[in-house]
Amino acid sequence: MAARTVSRCFVVSTRCYSSKADKNVAFLGLGNMGGFMAANLVKKGFNVRGYDPSKDALSAAAKDGISSANSIAAAVDGADVVVSILPSNKVVLDAYLGNDGVVKHVPKGSLLIDSSTVDPNVPKQIFPVASENGVNFIDAPVSGGVMGAQNATLAFMVGGRKEDFDRSLPMLKAMGAKQFHCGDSGAGQVAKLANNMLMGITGMATAECMNMGIKMGLDPKVLLDVLNNSSARSWSTEVYCPVPGLVPTAPSSRNYDGGFKNELMVKDLELASSMALGIRSPIPLGAVATQLYRIVQSRGYGQKDFSYIYQLLKEEAKK
Repeated sequence: MAARTVSRCFVVSTRCYSSKADKNVAFLGLGNMGGFMAANLVKKGFNVRGYDPSKDALSAAAKDGISSANSIAAAVDGADVVVSILPSNKVVLDAYLGNDGVVKHVPKGSLLIDSSTVDPNVPKQIFPVASENGVNFIDAPVSGGVMGAQNATLAFMVGGRKEDFDRSLPMLKAMGAKQFHCGDSGAGQVAKLANNMLMGITGMATAECMNMGIKMGLDPKVLLDVLNNSSARSWSTEVYCPVPGLVPTAPSSRNYDGGFKNELMVKDLELASSMALGIRSPIPLGAVATQLYRIVQSRGYGQKDFSYIYQLLKEEAKK
């Protein structure tokens, strides 16, 4: 089929490719993660227009050079690329497929990048609708937390067509340090949920063993030094120690604030558990971790970093 020119893109079959550098970015979701990610795009020379239902988030983003829109439709008008990081399956589906959504209002040929953590079936629902409407979609969830978003050191796990992944790289590199093409649509979410289940399990295990050693009289600093120079070394011991005061940059040393909220860990573990159930994959450790983080949330600490589980175990040990 012969290609025909359509404004700023050209069409081959039902797929549309940009014919110039992508510079105009619509960013949906300017919270703890999205605000920093959008700001890093601005730092790399992208023109960013943001949308968030929170006026406070929009005001904070404006200080970083991000212009504001009062709706999703307004945000994506004229965009080359749309980036989103949103809280739930429903919010993502509404944002992309709703009447005021991205797919209905974004220009043909645009690239859509969803960095939310959702069920792998969500991108699989969005991808064909986007393709039918002449736009390109990838799921690109992230790892690295708020610190990674702030420092542009995030890791992106991408599901979708390889050519769309390649096109996304200038934006992903502006916001992160590593980018992985994991496979077809939804594959990025599978990788992210596997990662976060393991993060939750190792975080729980680190808290449990640190609490046990400290309760037996070991100096916390000595115990952590042993773990970090032995076979138990992990991200949870080196970077994210749950015991306050041992790793100055860890959320535990900031009253468990400014990290990955426990309620989000519960959400991700529930998504991973549902995925595992669908394929009958045993997750005994994942199930235990899910229940423990749920207990933390039920006691009113859902807004604290997930490493607050150490405090739960510490308090239980006193009873």
